[in-house]
Amino acid sequence: MSLDLRYPALSDLKAACRRRIPRFVWEYLDSATGTEAVTPRNRAALEAVCLRPGVLRGTLEPRLDTRLLGQDYAMPVGVAPLGMSGLIWPGAEGLLARMAATERLPYCLSTVATRLPEEIGPLAGDMGWFQLYPPRDPDIRRDILKRARDAGFRVLILTVDVPAPSRRERQLRAKLTIPPRLTPGMLAQMLPCPAWSLGQARLGQPRLRLMEGYMKAAGPTGSTAHVGYLLRTNPDWDYLRALRAEWDGPLVVKGVLEGADAARMVTEGADAIWVSNHAGRQFEGAPASLHALPGVRAAVGDTVPVIFDGGVEGGLDILRALALGADFVMLGRPWHHALGALGARGPSHLAAILRADLIANLHQMGLDNPAAARGRQWVPDTPPAA
Repeated sequence: MSLDLRYPALSDLKAACRRRIPRFVWEYLDSATGTEAVTPRNRAALEAVCLRPGVLRGTLEPRLDTRLLGQDYAMPVGVAPLGMSGLIWPGAEGLLARMAATERLPYCLSTVATRLPEEIGPLAGDMGWFQLYPPRDPDIRRDILKRARDAGFRVLILTVDVPAPSRRERQLRAKLTIPPRLTPGMLAQMLPCPAWSLGQARLGQPRLRLMEGYMKAAGPTGSTAHVGYLLRTNPDWDYLRALRAEWDGPLVVKGVLEGADAARMVTEGADAIWVSNHAGRQFEGAPASLHALPGVRAAVGDTVPVIFDGGVEGGLDILRALALGADFVMLGRPWHHALGALGARGPSHLAAILRADLIANLHQMGLDNPAAARGRQWVPDTPPAA
């Protein structure tokens, strides 16, 4: 049976992933903070947006290729950074980087990945982006930037919405530390997951290798206050200026929900703004990312690229975000659901699902490219005009 018949939607990959990884890993991947209210908030915001259909448009052959920050991509979709990615599936960073290079999609490696930039950069090729959790020490920052640049990463992402560790109660209940400190209960959860367990045994314990290299005596810490937090700072405007001076490629600021902040970031040298509420993993009081998107777009104007993430579950959601002002959409958890469900085959299958869904919905809207979706929404919760 073909993958498309067994796993036609992202929801199928998610369900299979949950069965194939240990529960404590699922809690790390799936959890948010507090009562996790942001997760349904993101979904409700997307589902409230209706898009205008287009009829009598004749035969269309939609093209998905998209140019962003001086680079051509196969579609307006990429892989968002996710810390400890290799905990979720053995070798996740390498598998995702290879898929991104093959599919021509951007892949963002996190500062708190389980593999080093030098290992992953060559696999991603010219599709590599590097996400920076800002180190407090300027010398460490400059060394990380040099290593990322030398490894081939072309775009730098500064994440600004993690000023301090959040409380992710499900992770605390799962007794997860970073790196994992295995308990008898965790070992029992691993037994029904042989592919995950054997893969981890082969590759070794997932660790924050880049950050631990700057802090030699790092031992297990809380899952939301790991060694990365011990070295990072909460950046300010001076930090952004310093980073702009030190990085000679495209600079993206991630975790933006306020238009005024976005406008100032552009003035200070940001090349693109990434609208995100960190999938609800940091601040339960945050608005849905989609609700913040139009205000950010209005604040920065039409020429500054705006990237979006938050609750996206398919091609229709991507078009909803593009309609409200995004130029590009990133997914984080779904690529890991695909890995958990199908291993190395999963990410390319998810890319195929997104591609087919985008094309099908562009036909329904009478459009020949995703960018043409801009402004083609009905106002959320308002019936269509007669």
